[in-house]
Amino acid sequence: MKKILYNDMQFSVEPSGDRWDITYTLPNNATAVVAAGLFAGLPESEAGARALALIKTIFPVGIKSVGPDVLHPNTIGDLKIVGPDVTHPNFIYWDKDSVSCPKAL
Repeated sequence: MKKILYNDMQFSVEPSGDRWDITYTLPNNATAVVAAGLFAGLPESEAGARALALIKTIFPVGIKSVGPDVLHPNTIGDLKIVGPDVTHPNFIYWDKDSVSCPKAL
């Protein structure tokens, strides 16, 4: 069994036959199954790494906020269509007051 502490949450990666189960320990010490029957035939180290990647996807620590790309609008006649600037998102964390701004290229 491998323990993973992520964003102040305790997870366990446990073998179940030739597969792995991921459980989450709730604040009242009860457990909840996050995923079951994953990573068939993988060793504990690789299953743990893949489990951590899955946990980070399922339990994000924030959201990405994407603003408009005002420098590159699409024009159709006189109509300007301003799409999102997906190359410069800001990441807003749940547990912090500030956002991460993209670094200058």
